[in-house]
Amino acid sequence: MGRKTEAIETGKADGVYFGLMSGTSMDGVDGVAVQFTTGKPPVVIGEAHVSFSQGMRDALFALQTPGENEIERAALAANALATRYAVCCHELQSMSNCSATKVRAIGVHGQTVRHRPEKGYTTQINNPALLAEMTNIDVISDFRSRDVAAGGQGAPLVPAFHATVFGAPGETRVVCNLGGISNITVLSANGAVRGFDCGPANALLDEWAHRHLKRPYDEGGQFAAQGQVHRPLLNALLDEPFFEQAPPKSTGRDLFNPAWLDAKLAAFANVPPADVQATLVALTAVSVAREIERHASDVRAVYVCGGGARNPVLMSAIQQALEESGVSGVPVMTTEALGVPPQQVEALAFAWLAMRCIAREPGNIAAVTGAAGERVLGAIYPH
Repeated sequence: MGRKTEAIETGKADGVYFGLMSGTSMDGVDGVAVQFTTGKPPVVIGEAHVSFSQGMRDALFALQTPGENEIERAALAANALATRYAVCCHELQSMSNCSATKVRAIGVHGQTVRHRPEKGYTTQINNPALLAEMTNIDVISDFRSRDVAAGGQGAPLVPAFHATVFGAPGETRVVCNLGGISNITVLSANGAVRGFDCGPANALLDEWAHRHLKRPYDEGGQFAAQGQVHRPLLNALLDEPFFEQAPPKSTGRDLFNPAWLDAKLAAFANVPPADVQATLVALTAVSVAREIERHASDVRAVYVCGGGARNPVLMSAIQQALEESGVSGVPVMTTEALGVPPQQVEALAFAWLAMRCIAREPGNIAAVTGAAGERVLGAIYPH
């Protein structure tokens, strides 16, 4: 405990951290090993990906909605998750050549199964105590709850990190994460930071691909590329109050889930499956472009991260939707252009949040989440 006490007293939290992220796509966990040094950009010294079995994915999906014996099923899923997290950490140790004693802490988000900040709670499945036991490294988790307790949405939490790593004085940039849900961070030329969820992304695209391709996702957007956007269906999908809400706002599978999609599709039974997939791509692109036009019309570039960055059809659709919304001539590229591969961004953010927790420095931006003020985020589980 001595080194942690010293970190709290001095406010210094330099060192190697692991960041783990398993998002709403539920395909696995991305991990990074990061060296943080005061006054210097973070340096990724190792990365790993550990996939989830279909059985684990099914169990996690089932927990998105109320069901029988939820408490035990959630606990067992949390134990299984911790085991996969531990495997990822062991791979990171090997990749970065860092023993457990050299790692200050693991920042792990857990798997969101309920997100209802309007009711005062958010739930991420995890067993950080078990992860600390299996890795012999301090674990920091439960990052959202402190912000929600302060009246915030508890999401998105990455804008403060985006501002630190991707901001540029005098230039408005947008960082767009395309995970299960899409969200944007607006890094304004004057230094102001905003961020919020835009709507569904891979959550619905993957669901539709699984139904009709029997695959976990539409690789390269090939399925969507075979179809045409069905405008009446697109308008019906966009007819959802969330899209018109003003920030701060956040969402998840509580709203944008298979039942929501099926209800919208009920009046469009004859639309070919490929056209539905193309329309779901357009839904993501249009909802992102509209928010950029509303809140960052002076944007100079859009930098994309998350799984959707690997979908060229979706990337092109966002470019087209921006042009149609009046935000013309703005390049859409991945965060690789800023030196961070798109698959690393969110895991890197949670390593950064862990470092901020150790330093007892705030990790949220009140203007983003709607919280009463800045708060230190995360609960610490010593090894």
